[in-house]
Amino acid sequence: RNTDKINENASNIEKIAITETYSVGDTVKKMYRELVKFKKFTFNKLFSVKKQSKTEVVTAFSGLLEMSRRNKVITEQEELFGNIETYNDTVGEFIVGTAGKANKLKEYMTAKDLTNYAIYVHSLKSDAKYFGFTKLSEKAYEHEMKSKAGDLYYIYENFNDLVAAVNETIAIVKEYLSDAPEQPAEKPAEVVPEEETDAYTEKTILVVDDSNIIRNFTKRIFDGKYGVGTAKNGQEAIDIINANKDNENIIAILLDLNMPKVDGFAVLKYMEENDFFEQIPVSIISGDSSKETIDKAYQYPIVDMLGKPFNENDVKRVVEKTIMYKELS
Repeated sequence: RNTDKINENASNIEKIAITETYSVGDTVKKMYRELVKFKKFTFNKLFSVKKQSKTEVVTAFSGLLEMSRRNKVITEQEELFGNIETYNDTVGEFIVGTAGKANKLKEYMTAKDLTNYAIYVHSLKSDAKYFGFTKLSEKAYEHEMKSKAGDLYYIYENFNDLVAAVNETIAIVKEYLSDAPEQPAEKPAEVVPEEETDAYTEKTILVVDDSNIIRNFTKRIFDGKYGVGTAKNGQEAIDIINANKDNENIIAILLDLNMPKVDGFAVLKYMEENDFFEQIPVSIISGDSSKETIDKAYQYPIVDMLGKPFNENDVKRVVEKTIMYKELS
């Protein structure tokens, strides 16, 4: 996983291919073998003959360098998820969700509904940032800012660029998953319920986020330790809070702020007006790190605020802190 060294070697290979003879020497073969240990690249044909044209060598290793860069993005993000199995499952969910968000964005753009466009493109930005896809994240951020400013002309003019970034990201993930080692399935993956409004019968963490990635990721982390309830918007969260107001089984809430229908601030306001904060401690999870948002969130008696992207240790720390807050109170 020493991706910096791998990228350096790939660059050196290109230089050797350009400046040295057409034959591939021992130094290049040594570098190539190191790259193969990192990932099963399909460039064996490069060494099937002793002589290669300079163009063929440069083209092949340019492709190898690009694949190395792409895999660096993915490999770095594996660390967020604790293990490769969780990463592979979650990144598969990511590309399905990303395609769905792109379709919703087109629908809202056509309807000139910039309010919902901003919400969905913010979610796209957060998920892309979470997985380390900077280009898509930056494109989505531009669209988020322009939609919030009411700039429909910009949205129309640049929507195809956003879709191209979405498709490129999906292609990278599919390429990665096609090479990923298959893991034996011990049990089917749990499906996050679309809606939960019943009272809980065990101590439960409520995760309120419109991102299926975040909801599933959190369920996996605390599986077997706590119950994990989910809500994909603020209204579902309010319904669940009301359903459990007499049993005190919600021991902590992780609350996103930017969600469709009813946002996180509306949930905070509802909890304040109905005196729920003494019963249920809340910490914020959000991809919005602006001073305005942070200051507004801390106007309510929240426990902590966790920025996206976060890793397993981050969310464990915040959840334990949030639960401890209630116990100390």
